[in-house]
Amino acid sequence: MNLILALFKCVAGFLGHSFALMADGIESTADVVSSGVVYFGLKYAIKPPDEEHPYGHGKAEPVAAIIVSLALVAAAIFIGAGSIQRIRTPHPLPEPYTLWVLLAVVAVKILLSRYVSSVGETIDSSAVRNDAWHHLSDAITSGFAFIGISIALWIKNPTADDWAALCAAPVILFNACRQLRHPLGELLDESPGPQIERDVRLAASTNPHVIGIEKCHVRKVGFRFYVDVHVVVNGSLTVREGHKIAHEVKAHILQTIPRVAEVLVHVEPEEALLAAPHN
Repeated sequence: MNLILALFKCVAGFLGHSFALMADGIESTADVVSSGVVYFGLKYAIKPPDEEHPYGHGKAEPVAAIIVSLALVAAAIFIGAGSIQRIRTPHPLPEPYTLWVLLAVVAVKILLSRYVSSVGETIDSSAVRNDAWHHLSDAITSGFAFIGISIALWIKNPTADDWAALCAAPVILFNACRQLRHPLGELLDESPGPQIERDVRLAASTNPHVIGIEKCHVRKVGFRFYVDVHVVVNGSLTVREGHKIAHEVKAHILQTIPRVAEVLVHVEPEEALLAAPHN
């Protein structure tokens, strides 16, 4: 679908003397590339752990998201530079039929963006969410192009088409930078949010031998979470008893929170609860 739209817009823009439509087609070509990157990134991310990657391949998912965002940055720079060049160069008015092309494109791209966004939210994938933003930015570019061509035909000034493309560039650039934050956070092991930590603390606290939780750290790798939790127990327990409690806590967390892939449980004596700051 994206490839057909890209070719259609590029050809219509070239024949119809509309750089805004051609720029829109170029961005759609970037959509095709980014969708491919997302597909292969997700395919690699769901591969199970192996000897070389004991924590799995989940980091491929945010890497794919970053590539998609960088593709948006590149598209915005190209559109902005091309628009400035066209503004300074005399060229014919765009053809009226390009408006109908853009109306159809906006409708298709908005529908695609909503569908891909819902998929991204369902599987909690920053790469898929970024791809949805890529579709939406394409619709925004098409909307600017429609306005620019309409003004150009109305006032008989072809540069209005190019000014529209230039106005779309910073909007695309802003969204690209905005979408970079989440996958970069994942790569840097940013905390995924308070809810998952609360769930882990609650699950660990249900064990009758656990007096408290000293620390709880959660990081997201792909679609799964990896947990480090420090549980406080009676300091008089034996090593064997503490080891048994740690296994019980781990098993319960894995059972109650399906998206947790691995849990590392540290057993601390009860003195640690009084000595350490609460996290």
